[in-house]
Amino acid sequence: MKFLFIHQNFPGQYVHIVRYLAQAGHQVTFITQPRSAEIDGVRKFEYLPVVLESCGQPYLCELENGLANGLAVARLCEWLNHDGFVPDIVIGHNGWGEILYVKDVWPHVPLLVYFEFFYRASGSDVDFDREFPPEADAAVRLRTRNAINLLGLDAVDWGQSPTEWQRSQYPKRYWDRIAVVHEGVDTTLVKPDPSARLWLSGGRCRSRTDEILTYSARNLEPYRGFHVFMRALPRVLEQRPKAQVLIVGGDGVSYGRKPENASSYSAQLLAELDGKVDLKRVHFLGHLPYQQYLTMLQISTVHVYLTYPFVLSWSLLEAMAAGCLVISSRSPPVEEVIRDGENGQLVDFFDVEGLADRIANGLAGDDDSVNNSIRAAARQTVIRRYELNTVGLPAYLDLLRSLLPIREGL
Repeated sequence: MKFLFIHQNFPGQYVHIVRYLAQAGHQVTFITQPRSAEIDGVRKFEYLPVVLESCGQPYLCELENGLANGLAVARLCEWLNHDGFVPDIVIGHNGWGEILYVKDVWPHVPLLVYFEFFYRASGSDVDFDREFPPEADAAVRLRTRNAINLLGLDAVDWGQSPTEWQRSQYPKRYWDRIAVVHEGVDTTLVKPDPSARLWLSGGRCRSRTDEILTYSARNLEPYRGFHVFMRALPRVLEQRPKAQVLIVGGDGVSYGRKPENASSYSAQLLAELDGKVDLKRVHFLGHLPYQQYLTMLQISTVHVYLTYPFVLSWSLLEAMAAGCLVISSRSPPVEEVIRDGENGQLVDFFDVEGLADRIANGLAGDDDSVNNSIRAAARQTVIRRYELNTVGLPAYLDLLRSLLPIREGL
């Protein structure tokens, strides 16, 4: 069968299903913006949207960029169509407008689209953190920003969201057209390893015998609670003098606003905590290769995951699958996965002292039998609900079969 995927950051959320379909002998084509990544058996086409001049109304800039993406993808689809390529199904992400005009090229080809997040001015991420209050025009700006979401909902045959909470952010009238299917975690790869060793700069080696506190995010920023985590460190390091802190993530901003008084949030927080944090014990590792990142999780004594009410990170499920003792924020996306005291520990997002005390207790190992049962339960949660080969891929393939007129061989 012929599958066409569309995502501006190849392969995005489709890494597992694309690899599976290619290995199964299907013809897999991928439309993306220029990316160096490759997957064996996947034919990749790259596009560049037309660069727009600065739009007159700032609210429309994101919409115009999305339309430019959609038009560029449509032209590439037209070229493929003229070349004789007609996919059996098109699968894409809605976030950047790329899928908007696909049905105008192939009206009768099923279109399945990933709906990741619907923006809300209240009761979600924007008004969650009083330290970073929403701008006065947030409501109208976000209503306009949702134009891409709404256009996409109208353009597709069916939708997919990775979690129930993320689907619930969309208007209720669309829920019955959005299936909840998570892309999955390969627990045969992401698993505990008592023998794991991680070498830091200077040749220092860390293992499970050390007191290791870990934190990871794509970028170190408030949306993932980096400011709360950093402010907890002085109390943690004072209570646990042997603890080492490993922090993975970049200094960019994936979500929300840039820092006002520093080049990055890590620089801003380090300046705020100057003299309160022993930097010989706090290691900023930047972005790690995936296997080293997994090793970091495998040697972790306590792993912290904090988030606004927002998209749930893969890193939470990977930490649980690796057998980490996860201390996380009591926010709706997390509560869909973690039950306090059963498969993780939950604290109020803004409770810096409470977070510090939970971390210190976990590092101390006073309740090792309880903590070990929590670690085991965390992994079993991922295996039962999110395992790639037994849950994620079968559910995704069932979704594809429901949309394909010919299902044999899938």
